[in-house]
Amino acid sequence: MSLLHPSPFASFDDLAREALACTKCPLAATRTQVVFGVGDRHANLMFVGEGPGEQEDLNGEPFVGRAGRLLTSLVEGIGLSRDEVYIANVVKCRPPGNRDPEPLEIDRCRPYLEAQVDFIDPKVLVTLGNFATKLLLVTKDGITKLRGREFPFRDGAVLIPALHPSAVLRGGGPALAQARADFVVVKRALARVTGER
Repeated sequence: MSLLHPSPFASFDDLAREALACTKCPLAATRTQVVFGVGDRHANLMFVGEGPGEQEDLNGEPFVGRAGRLLTSLVEGIGLSRDEVYIANVVKCRPPGNRDPEPLEIDRCRPYLEAQVDFIDPKVLVTLGNFATKLLLVTKDGITKLRGREFPFRDGAVLIPALHPSAVLRGGGPALAQARADFVVVKRALARVTGER
């Protein structure tokens, strides 16, 4: 069962326009720019992270720093390019000092993320880290308990929690091995739900 609702936005472009001008929470006052999302709007595979960091805030694109390079490498490791997937975050503006997003900020950004998922309609949705996993799975369980498992999402799609690339960088070799294992699960799920080998 989906927690998502019919989109209040007429089109993906309308959604992007509104998100890029958003002032609904205090993060609007401290951001350089809104980091809406990037990639193929018709992707079968979508990633949702936590929120933009410093490099993302400056570039206007999610996952462009060290964690972004790792995510790109993991995506390429399953035979895809960044251009073939869609990447977004729970919150679209950088929390100051890269702190965790607060409940109000998540709540105000939630309609944008839900609409992104509605319009893109991925077959496999990968949540990167705790915030995206807890929001989209509606759970209190943490990423270490849930990672690398498939959960029914909606309309035959699946959701797969995976370690956040930033956590992988902090965790070193063992965390990288876990992340690669998560992406093997992603690759298999994608092949199954799309009928591709």
